Amino acid sequence: MGSYRTARPALTRRDNEFLGDMAAWEQSHSGDNSEQLARLRRNLRRVWEAELTARQSQMLHMYYEQGLSMPQIAGELGITKSAVSRTLSRGRSRLKRYLQYSL
Repeated sequence: MGSYRTARPALTRRDNEFLGDMAAWEQSHSGDNSEQLARLRRNLRRVWEAELTARQSQMLHMYYEQGLSMPQIAGELGITKSAVSRTLSRGRSRLKRYLQYSL
């Protein structure tokens, strides 16, 4: 005899109401984190300027702020896509290391 999976019951109206109530509760009880975000942005700018190498800063800017892909960055700088990938990874790691305790 084959094993057949039984269908899961669909969400009922009561389930949907509960989920909607939960979302409304979370929204009303969540705090304002604008101060934390402002501090994170200040620290990101400071770390970006002080801790990244010029090459890491350049590539992170091209990737995140200009929206270029890794192959596009590699083509513009005349290097391999692998070098771009490694440099972006090292830059992100350095930012993470310095920012993880900023909140």
